[in-house]
Amino acid sequence: MSAIAAVDVVHEARRLLRRSRSGALATRDGAGTPYASLVTVAWDLDASPVFLFSDLAEHTRNLNADPRASLLVESASGRTNPQTGPRLTLVGRIAVSDQARQRTRFLARHPDAAVYAGFADFNVHAMKVEKAHWVGGFARAHWISARRLMVQKATWQGVADCENRVVDHMNADHGDAIDLYAQALLGRRGTGWRMTGIDPDGVDLALHRRHARLDFDSSVNDAASCRERLVALVETARSAGKQVSHK
Repeated sequence: MSAIAAVDVVHEARRLLRRSRSGALATRDGAGTPYASLVTVAWDLDASPVFLFSDLAEHTRNLNADPRASLLVESASGRTNPQTGPRLTLVGRIAVSDQARQRTRFLARHPDAAVYAGFADFNVHAMKVEKAHWVGGFARAHWISARRLMVQKATWQGVADCENRVVDHMNADHGDAIDLYAQALLGRRGTGWRMTGIDPDGVDLALHRRHARLDFDSSVNDAASCRERLVALVETARSAGKQVSHK
């Protein structure tokens, strides 16, 4: 695979996972029997999966005995032929996390979970990804190393330092810009969209129980690059809106 193709695969894979809100988690029970379950998922700044699991869940019991797991996310099942759609399988180990940032990101992605997130038997878990398998359709299958797929700390740390400030500022002072992102760039309806998170690859938006993902064309790594990208997207959205209104 050429260097350009390798970059494209990583880009497509990370776009898919960032958009996913659920997936199929595979664990193994005490007898080694495979067990698959549907789980909700959020994504840390480095693109690693974050979960909120009950201690009583079968997959949690399995992970306590054997932390090895895989997670399948996909955008294929809604197609006439699902085999033509993209999917990504992440392979790694899952453990309980005490990172406040990961809890915050999960609840921002799944606000309904706040009802039970404080229960004593619910804990945030995170996967340390070891490798991933990308299938983009027929004859498009590639293994991707964690080093290539995951965002490196030198990139995501600066976003971690400014994420809360950026999100709060955009929601408080630039709601019109967020609506522009949703309407002009993503084709979504309604006003009152809010930004729920920003990461090196893009921003997450929400309106009531609807969710949207706006991807960046290249990574951001600090407050200055976040601001620059968000301002540029406003201009792009305004231009897109004018083109639509003139048709």
